[in-house]
Amino acid sequence: MTAQTPINSGFGYRSTAAEVVRDLNLSDKLAIVTGGYSGLGLETTKALSGAGVHVIVPARRPEVAKENLAGIKNVEVATMDLGDLESVKAFAESFLASGRPINILINNAAIMACPETRVGPNWEAQFATNHLGHYALVNHLWPALKAGKARVVALSSSGHRISPMRFEDPHFEKGYEKWVAYGQAKTANSLFAVELDRLAQADGVRAFAVHPGGIMTPLQRHLPKEEMIAAGWMDEDGKVNELFKTPEEGASTSLWAATAPKLDGMGGVYCENCDIAEIDDSKEARFMGVGSHAIDKDDAKKLWALSAELTGVNAFA
Repeated sequence: MTAQTPINSGFGYRSTAAEVVRDLNLSDKLAIVTGGYSGLGLETTKALSGAGVHVIVPARRPEVAKENLAGIKNVEVATMDLGDLESVKAFAESFLASGRPINILINNAAIMACPETRVGPNWEAQFATNHLGHYALVNHLWPALKAGKARVVALSSSGHRISPMRFEDPHFEKGYEKWVAYGQAKTANSLFAVELDRLAQADGVRAFAVHPGGIMTPLQRHLPKEEMIAAGWMDEDGKVNELFKTPEEGASTSLWAATAPKLDGMGGVYCENCDIAEIDDSKEARFMGVGSHAIDKDDAKKLWALSAELTGVNAFA
């Protein structure tokens, strides 16, 4: 079991994705990056490609993905919608048929603070897309992940502090709050990494949760400017808070978790700023560290069982 304490990685807050992989030869590796064609995902794909990794980008909008990824070598685009479990299964089956192992899977795609939206059998969209879609993807891809002794990276967020898992009402059938729904989804992403790591490490597969930091990307598309000004993300003129990271900096912790030799033999921890984060349950710790509820082993097992029940898939059953 890996301790939830920093290991002095040699990188930090302003490190970029390219810097993290600069001295690594990853030319024999294959990675899948969900949402790898815009915002953080695009920078993640660029950095992996630059390090010689063959990157597959499953995309809900494959035409847009091909356009955004034009000119980046070692990239292939496939069709997949995380909000549609049949689409997730079809992508996974198509990939498995190619017989290739997966070395890196970065669950990067997400939606944030959207108006109330229902997908599948009346599931709340943020929990369904950010967590359940990725849960199903990992379980369907398990043979290839096992074959590649993969590292799986689940993008969480400091937003996990807004809400623990709401096991009594995960789909907000008793009233929707967009930020609470986002918080629950990000807690779910972290708990998913905890339980996947426990289940998969005997087969050489390790999992990490990652907080990329505050970054302006298309993730904010559902937020009015007034709300972002009120939150201190930008000023009245639209100038972004200088504490925010660039997308290149924001992608660095995902890349570090996916590739750092220092993490060999480790897993099941929440990372930020290219290091393992500290546990901090104080009220002041809104943007740093990890709340203990997001790495709770019992809740992680409970969430896995719920996810298996909802999606009908469990590679470890």
